[in-house]
Amino acid sequence: MRKSQGFTLIELLVVIAIIALLMSILMPALSRVKKQARTVACLSKLKQWGLWFSMYAEDHNGRFSQGFTISNQRAVQTLAPYHKCDDDILTCPNATKPWVDEYGNATGLQGTFLGSTSAWGYVSLGLARPIKGSYGVNAYINDPPRGSEPHSRPAADFWRGPSVKGAAYAPLWMDAIRYNGVPLQTDRPPSFDGENWNDDAQMGRYCMNRHSGFAGCLFLDYSARKVGLKELWTLKWHKSYNQAGPWTKAGGVTPGDWPDWLRPFKEY
Repeated sequence: MRKSQGFTLIELLVVIAIIALLMSILMPALSRVKKQARTVACLSKLKQWGLWFSMYAEDHNGRFSQGFTISNQRAVQTLAPYHKCDDDILTCPNATKPWVDEYGNATGLQGTFLGSTSAWGYVSLGLARPIKGSYGVNAYINDPPRGSEPHSRPAADFWRGPSVKGAAYAPLWMDAIRYNGVPLQTDRPPSFDGENWNDDAQMGRYCMNRHSGFAGCLFLDYSARKVGLKELWTLKWHKSYNQAGPWTKAGGVTPGDWPDWLRPFKEY
């Protein structure tokens, strides 16, 4: 009699169990690698934006655009000849689905827990076609005409161009749920991740959990790196910004002061 060369049912079950065990071990690692790859892609896009901001400033006597108080002077508008309304370069890999689709229909993401992983738009902004995006400018980098500074901020607060002291600590363009913002050191943190943008606490436009406790940020020296969410309050947003404000360790904030969703992240 010939001996059968096939596997027994027990052997097959053992092999399947081993494969399942390996998959349970590998899947979290693969997920982390995928997230890391998206973060690297985000920083790469930010560096490309740095090249465009640099080119714009060189063509305008070392100055940036006048800002959102002037028609068609938002950064995303003035840089349109470079980004050409390309949805891919306008969006972080972790935030591509917009609040409003191409037909003007709300997707239900704005102001929800999914808001941090969605894009603003679609909006027309006077461009060749409606666009979406998930980055925003620090409006203090703009060069608004005297007397038209947004939210009546002091004229001396604005950077107006890249050639400034401390450029490596001044945010220029970064992950955001709005295409611009003018944060203050006293701005409260969002009560939940993805909370709707607002005018009374605009730091929340940048404080969102897209990269496991970090946000991608391009600085005025055109360097790009990850910034801790609580670290946002320690950056040099404008010339008189207090980097030791009430939401920093130096300013006396305690872990219990933060909303629940922010408490696990590193203090700065």
